Amino acid sequence: MQTLTTEETQKILEDMTVNFNHGGRKITVPPPIFLAMKAEILSYTKGKSITVAFPVSEDQTNPMGMMQGGVIAAAFDNAFGPLSYLVAKRPTTTIDMNIQYIRGVAVNQKVIVTASVEAKGFSTIHMVGEMRTEKDKLLATATTNLLILKIPGGAGE
Repeated sequence: MQTLTTEETQKILEDMTVNFNHGGRKITVPPPIFLAMKAEILSYTKGKSITVAFPVSEDQTNPMGMMQGGVIAAAFDNAFGPLSYLVAKRPTTTIDMNIQYIRGVAVNQKVIVTASVEAKGFSTIHMVGEMRTEKDKLLATATTNLLILKIPGGAGE
């Protein structure tokens, strides 16, 4: 399996944005929330996995000063989403996502989310993910199922 650089992966995602935007529809890959969370694609293994880093900032915290659970979910979604588009070469939407919170996520660190494709069918993709510290300590895990939409215009269409 071929692993692409951050720049090569970003170029594919940018090309998808252009390809998906026709017929009055606007689809942005990666989405604005990806950019707002200051996400950084570290690696992409074609058809298999993506690794994305997220800085943890104070504005993402719960009352106890730890990364809020919804923001953790958003980090997983911001890894699953781009990977699903890269694998399906079409827009997708989340059917479900389940998260297991292992330990609190402290501020002023970077978390690393790795999402992997476990199974891809004609209309769905099943993925698993892990969130870890830069020192490889497990913080959370997640699973998701995504529906591949029948909207034409992906790369290779």
